Amino acid sequence: MKLNEIRDNDGARKGRMRVGRGIGSGKGKTGGRGQKGQKSREGVSINGFEGGQMPLHMRLPKRGFNNIFAKDYAEVNLGAVQKAVDAGKLAAGTTIDHAALKAAGLARGGKDGVRLLGKGAFSAKLSFLVAGVSAGARSAIEAAGGSVEVIAVTPAAEKAAAKKNSVRDAKKAARG
Repeated sequence: MKLNEIRDNDGARKGRMRVGRGIGSGKGKTGGRGQKGQKSREGVSINGFEGGQMPLHMRLPKRGFNNIFAKDYAEVNLGAVQKAVDAGKLAAGTTIDHAALKAAGLARGGKDGVRLLGKGAFSAKLSFLVAGVSAGARSAIEAAGGSVEVIAVTPAAEKAAAKKNSVRDAKKAARG
């Protein structure tokens, strides 16, 4: 066995079937779709249709609940904050808020702010400005000599509605 003799096993890499490339290919003319009818055409929206019978996805019971008013917090554990401080991504003297946590790569998403959770060891003396904090996280921060201030965050849905209303009011003022 030499390096220039190494290759895949026979049949390990199979090329895709090129349909509609002549009668000799075995998949020419109709391209494996049969003849005529809705399913032979492009853009068929018949999937899930069961000939007038109630479709399976409608027969099965729905489960759970999706709260459209739920807050979307970026959840950050104190252990991760401590690692970021040790790595020099977060400065110990400044106030840590959503923007600082995002810049350090800790807060992903979170349209409605950051919520601190108490998982992990924490020893840095930091002051936080966040949308929420668990009781365990608050006690760990205060035990380390830090402080936490919880701010009232306007939900993203309310911000969007306010923006929409201000745009509409601006258009009305421009017209009349």
